[in-house]
Amino acid sequence: MAPPVTERGLKSVVWQKIKATVFDDCKKEGEWKIMLLDEFTTKLLASCCKMTDLLAEGITVVENIYKNREPVRQMKALYFISPTSKSVDCFLRDFGGKSENKYKAAYIYFTDFCPDSLFNKIKASCSKSVRRCKEINISFIPLESQVYTLDVPDAFYYCYSPDPSNANGKDTIMEAMAEQIVTVCATLDENPGVRYKSKPLDNACKLAQLVEKKLENYYKIDEKSLIKGKTHSQLIIIDRGFDPVSTVVHELTFQAMAYDLLPIENDTYKQTDGKEKEAILEEDDDLWVKIRHRHIAVVLEEIPKLMKEISSTKKATEGKTSLSALTQLMKKMPHFRKQITKQVVHLNLAEDCMNKFKPNIEKLCKTEQDLALGTDAEGQKVKDAMRVLLPVLLSKSHDNYDKIRAILLYIFSINGTTEENLDRLIQNVKIENESDMIRNWSYLGVPIVPPSHQGKPSRKDRSAEETFQLSRWTPFIKDILEDAIDNRLDSKEWPYCSQCPAVWNGSGAVSARQKPRTSYLEDRKNGSKLIVFVIGGITYSEMRCAYEVSQAHKSCEVIIGSTHILTPRKLLDDIKMLNKPKDKVSFTKDE
Repeated sequence: MAPPVTERGLKSVVWQKIKATVFDDCKKEGEWKIMLLDEFTTKLLASCCKMTDLLAEGITVVENIYKNREPVRQMKALYFISPTSKSVDCFLRDFGGKSENKYKAAYIYFTDFCPDSLFNKIKASCSKSVRRCKEINISFIPLESQVYTLDVPDAFYYCYSPDPSNANGKDTIMEAMAEQIVTVCATLDENPGVRYKSKPLDNACKLAQLVEKKLENYYKIDEKSLIKGKTHSQLIIIDRGFDPVSTVVHELTFQAMAYDLLPIENDTYKQTDGKEKEAILEEDDDLWVKIRHRHIAVVLEEIPKLMKEISSTKKATEGKTSLSALTQLMKKMPHFRKQITKQVVHLNLAEDCMNKFKPNIEKLCKTEQDLALGTDAEGQKVKDAMRVLLPVLLSKSHDNYDKIRAILLYIFSINGTTEENLDRLIQNVKIENESDMIRNWSYLGVPIVPPSHQGKPSRKDRSAEETFQLSRWTPFIKDILEDAIDNRLDSKEWPYCSQCPAVWNGSGAVSARQKPRTSYLEDRKNGSKLIVFVIGGITYSEMRCAYEVSQAHKSCEVIIGSTHILTPRKLLDDIKMLNKPKDKVSFTKDE
């Protein structure tokens, strides 16, 4: 069995598997190889290892398979690629052409199942040069220790666009996602019971059935695996429309706030304190891991304290710790430089967040929280949601995105509105060109126009939990995770599409007849994993919930994933494009 994920993190589990199935498989003492990667495997390796790790495995150079390269005929090449026609064609340019081969021999490792058509192409062109050709079944990116992504942002358009001409594209992408999700389960050594959220759309149901079928096939064919039946884990598949509020509300925990308010690209934050410097926000940075899920108010208190601790150990600065004093300190003491650099990066990041927050966002947050929860900070019911919304719409200091986010929270809070009311809102705020950012939510199964007569799902009462006034909203996923672990999910709303693992079966009372209550619970939770997949993106606040719930239920680990990671602006841009023809939507992925 794979070790518990929280001990080593999903990244580490993935790296160990790549090490065992790729490098150990083709390693020869004292022999160096060239490694060739495509776009997906470049991201995959960058997420779980460093160049020094590859050097230790006998890799001397890493090259991009798409680019023209000089031949190195005395060396063998290791191809770690996705089973796509683009990557295979690039390989065949190196080995299957009329001219001499670029390398001495080839070792090919595919991330996932390679279609027969591509395999036969390789076989026909250059079978003599290929020493290995294997599938390793890792077709996802371990983004964080408990978060994965399939890296298919375009799935959002295919799954939710109303255009019937996209049906084939949608089927293809559903099949591909199911294959990828199976590789997540296989990497974790799990054959989970698969369940899904049944309404309002049928994407989750379709994907869950595909995953179940492919899991069954995978474990039938995989002779090495000792797992034949279901393991003690659950896989829950959900459509993005299950919680629209968490995608647009302003979050004030550090990571979510920074990615929402600052231009962080590829986890890289550009500091502009005098000179422009770059810092990567990653899990190798212990301080980032420690503070990323904390509220911004706590972060702003903590970092200066930590900085003072470091500086006082050398008594190099007196009194107040200023950034300039710390810069001097760093010059004098190389030993402390690295430690303090990280503190300064995070302090700058937190201060940049606050510079955006103070003038405009702070006022917005109260309105958003009141609309999202339907109650104010004192717990009084909001009687007139429009009255709460109006000051935001009339304000000149908020941009259109923020006004649209507020209008959406208003519509979500009243469970849909009339066409007349929506038109009036759009005209008053002068967002006619952006109105699809609001209207197109209906394609995700979220009531926009007309009002829905179905009641909104009930929420857990968290009024007793200690929280900041501007952060009272709790993402829906937290209720779902807690209920799944405590076996409280309604089986009509959350049906299994497979035989449910015995330990999660029924209400618990049935199992309790066979065993004393305590051992039943222990049996279920010991080493079990709850794997979640959201079709169409997850937010940073939902990622945080996975860690919080794992922390509270130590014996059940939550691994959360999606097609991609969302930020509110990017999501609104994607939603706006849902009713546009496919050729108007720019996709970044290769076919």
